[in-house]
Amino acid sequence: MGDAFRVYLSALPHVCPGDARRMVLTADADGRCEVFTWDAATRRTRQVTDRPEGTVHCAVDSDAYVWWFDEDAAGRGHWWFQPFDGGCRLPGLPGAPAGLPRGLAVTADGTVAAALAPRDGGTRLLLGRRGRAPRDVFGVTGEGRLGGVTPEGDLVALAIVSDGDASVSVVTSTGRVVAELPEAGSPEGRLWCRGFSPRPGRRELLLVHELEDGYQLATWTPHRGLVTHPWCDFDTEITAHWYPDTDDVLVRQERHGRSLLHRVSLHRRTRRIVPTAPGTLLDAAPRAGGALHYLWTDTAHPPVPRATDGVALPTPGLLPRVPGRHTELWTPTPHGPVHTLLSLPLSEGRPPAGDRPHSDAGPGGDPVPPPTVFLVHGGPADHDRDAYDATVHSLVASGYAVARVNYRGSTGYGPAWRRALAAGVGHPQVDDLAAVRADLVRRGLADDRATALWGVSWGAYLVLLALGTRPGLWQAGVAVKPVADWVTAHRLTTPALRALDVRWFGGTPQQVPDRYARSSPLTFAPQVTAPLLVVGADKDVKCPPEQIRSYLDALTAAGVAHEQMWLDTGHDGYDGATHVAVLRRSLIFLRTHLPVPAPRAPSRPPAQPGGPRSRC
Repeated sequence: MGDAFRVYLSALPHVCPGDARRMVLTADADGRCEVFTWDAATRRTRQVTDRPEGTVHCAVDSDAYVWWFDEDAAGRGHWWFQPFDGGCRLPGLPGAPAGLPRGLAVTADGTVAAALAPRDGGTRLLLGRRGRAPRDVFGVTGEGRLGGVTPEGDLVALAIVSDGDASVSVVTSTGRVVAELPEAGSPEGRLWCRGFSPRPGRRELLLVHELEDGYQLATWTPHRGLVTHPWCDFDTEITAHWYPDTDDVLVRQERHGRSLLHRVSLHRRTRRIVPTAPGTLLDAAPRAGGALHYLWTDTAHPPVPRATDGVALPTPGLLPRVPGRHTELWTPTPHGPVHTLLSLPLSEGRPPAGDRPHSDAGPGGDPVPPPTVFLVHGGPADHDRDAYDATVHSLVASGYAVARVNYRGSTGYGPAWRRALAAGVGHPQVDDLAAVRADLVRRGLADDRATALWGVSWGAYLVLLALGTRPGLWQAGVAVKPVADWVTAHRLTTPALRALDVRWFGGTPQQVPDRYARSSPLTFAPQVTAPLLVVGADKDVKCPPEQIRSYLDALTAAGVAHEQMWLDTGHDGYDGATHVAVLRRSLIFLRTHLPVPAPRAPSRPPAQPGGPRSRC
């Protein structure tokens, strides 16, 4: 196999600590995600896995063994490994219980640390040797994830998220707890685990400390305990990684829809920007000798891996440029400015919408702006980035303008904005969408009679809520795997999401029924006037199919025009062919209910007598 992959990369390859030329990654295999090796020296790939449902979790250890997680339809399974160049596959931790993967790390001497979520709940920490039965050394009742292991394998960190809090437990290889972070008396705030230093003997754990108004780096060692570094603070979300051969840290910051890189020396108390092109870094990893590998993209360009040390990284082959003009704007609101990424099509005979005043089409007049689709992101703890999006590409190429709004609750704008959900779940976000729509119309960038909504998951929930509470604003809607009925969704979803509901609403549906009803699209289904396409998934446990069907029944009873499409998948995992099918069905739906006017032919001088005739 050559050096081109048939899928846009979303993360850098995992690099073998013992040989940086050997890498492992996931890529497309006939519409499924599978594990591949990449040899940078020969620029050749090898497909490792071939499973009917695809494979998404992988790793590579210091001895160049490739690891992957073989899971069933419910996501539970076991770790396996195989030599980099091929051979027999072997169970990584034979005898371990089946569970959901919550992280894997292998030290240089073959010690394996793995976290699993078993069927009966909670998270278990397993320790052992590659290819041997592990020991169950520690467990928590909440949702945990492996946070790191020291090079010697004597300390392991387990990151825990429970009821909105983020903490870290540090345990020995025998399961003895040596630290619960944050420690008593330390500054309040959530701690996000970023791993132990890879340098032998350091035993230093890197953390991100989330405060009320920003983020700071922090470290923990057995001798000094938790140490925060208030001089190294950031106003928006960050992640961080140790450099492999120094005590420096690479910080990737998400700020206002774009990424920034910082190189930080905690010991010298220095910090500097690492220059990269404007856009989004989907992944970034420090390498030996101060080198850097990163995965760069912007709205107009699909992701491309880049290396500052000359190492050949796998490339996705020929990359198309997204047509149109891509810009941004800020809409003032009483709650603060709302940031929008705007993509405008360029049609023959039609100037860019932002370059002309808004006016109705008429004889000799400028045409109205193209129809606008608000592509609503999920989360809500996520944000739209200046990054390639296949749906944006398809919409702009079809003649639609696309608005991506980072409403209240979005990340990338600081803790205060992320927490600014206000009273009434969903309604502040709908207010922000409506405010941006009005701003685009006022600026002449959108037609008041041709706007639609399209969202997935939480974004799909906002689509339904906006169509029901602001029915006069939208001419069509596409909702893929939405929350449509909060009460039924709460009853049937996962324990973690039920706990999140309780925190958002201030109680269960039995305790605060009015709050659930006020935020439920089901309440407002009879008020929907725009045609609606709803896509559900039969195996979805996050947005269960039962609550979608109750909403569809309410639309039918109210005589609301709608279509439905059902997938035989879960919430998150479906292959490329299914994604394309949803995209195609959605575009056909929009073309029917929000058609793009044909571009006006450019005017030409009248033909002169005796001139050449046309070939019409």
